[in-house]
Amino acid sequence: MGVLGNLLWFVCCGFWLMLGWGIAGLLWCVTVIGLPVGVQCFKIAGFAAMPFGREVQTGGSPISLLLNVLWIVFGGLELAAVGVVIGILLCITVVGMPFGMQCFKLARLALMPFGARVR
Repeated sequence: MGVLGNLLWFVCCGFWLMLGWGIAGLLWCVTVIGLPVGVQCFKIAGFAAMPFGREVQTGGSPISLLLNVLWIVFGGLELAAVGVVIGILLCITVVGMPFGMQCFKLARLALMPFGARVR
């Protein structure tokens, strides 16, 4: 399911999610302070393009927690809400369920991107 799932995902909704994360990364990279957040957005954009066969491992330090709180306030909540809404819409049909589960994985990552590793 990995290659076929990633191909279908990219064509159906992965491109748009990748584009959203990329735009968020560009906006964060405007300032020097936002550069770490922008780099993390670009990493997640790569994951949003092809999520099948990859896992998200959470963990982190107190600095990651502080960055996650700032991230939730300044943009993470909106990206997570988009992921949840798209995931619910995709889970309406049996065929869309695997894609919906990937959207929920992205939504969870959108809430706490710092300290998370994509494998």
